[in-house]
Amino acid sequence: MADFRLGSMVAEVEGDGPAIVLIHGLGGSSNSFQPLMAALEGYRTIRPDLPGAGRSAARPGLPGIAGMARAVEEMLGALSIRHAYLVGHSMGTLVAQCLAVSRPGLVRGMALFGSITEPPPAARDGLRARAAKARADGMAGIAQAVSQGSVSATSRAANPVIAPFVRESLSRQEPRNYAAHCEALADWHGVDASRIACPTLLVAGADDPVAPPAMARTLETAIPDARAEVLPGIGHWIMLEAPAKSAELLTGHLKKTVG
Repeated sequence: MADFRLGSMVAEVEGDGPAIVLIHGLGGSSNSFQPLMAALEGYRTIRPDLPGAGRSAARPGLPGIAGMARAVEEMLGALSIRHAYLVGHSMGTLVAQCLAVSRPGLVRGMALFGSITEPPPAARDGLRARAAKARADGMAGIAQAVSQGSVSATSRAANPVIAPFVRESLSRQEPRNYAAHCEALADWHGVDASRIACPTLLVAGADDPVAPPAMARTLETAIPDARAEVLPGIGHWIMLEAPAKSAELLTGHLKKTVG
């Protein structure tokens, strides 16, 4: 494994084979996908920290979800990757959808965990309020609330490490950059999902308060070649809460799509 840097953006790159790009969500980083990595032997995996998250500095010239998609696209170009399979979580599923529509020749397939659609008005207001709180008070309160509210009670009882992992991931975000990501989500108006031409797996947690199964079902209906799987007792951090099942679903879809 090696770090690849393109300007202010950092990605972990390892392995050989077809390219798999893993795009984290709000408050996450490349570490969000660590439980899946052992299952991806035989592929070339690229795990970027999106601009303003993890080890990557913000890129003011590339704002919003579309800007994040452009940053990922530029990194793949710098790595000479012409075709890739995208794995997204939460906000990362929007980045993946954006790329699938804007660069259909690049995207061979997708697996979207905790997939999000266009936020309803109440969610937009909540995201803007969270951005204001991050700027005013820092990340401690947000990290605690997210770690308790987005990991299911079943998962917290089964594995007490999951919620602290999520809390740590949120705690390490730079407040101004996290706020900007919240606002990017609040401003997002979606893509025409019917234009997504690649095979798409949608994995939802039955107990996910952020991206409930209804969102996955909406995308399943809109995307011509999509299949949704709902995991009982699982919240929003699906790869952490159900790593074995997540890996099973992902590798099964990869074998059918990429080979």
